[in-house]
Amino acid sequence: MANSAQAKKRARQNDKQRSHNAALKTQLRTAIKKVEKAVLAGDQASAMKQMQESQSVIDRITDKKIAHKNTASRTKSRLVKAIKAMGEKKPA
Repeated sequence: MANSAQAKKRARQNDKQRSHNAALKTQLRTAIKKVEKAVLAGDQASAMKQMQESQSVIDRITDKKIAHKNTASRTKSRLVKAIKAMGEKKPA
């Protein structure tokens, strides 16, 4: 338990920052799920459009160091790979 005024303030700041970071992580997961949903729907054009929107969200949250840069890069790579695979399956 915080006893000094400084420790109490720090505890308040930590709670506020933790809830803000949690909201950003939720936003990140939602952006990823939207692209995955578009891929499962089978429409490559809408999936690519959704990927472009989600990519900016992923990059913005990564720049704030909420998610690690390698994790973000790997996630974006896998999503784009899934979208490209959709185009290859149609002609075959």
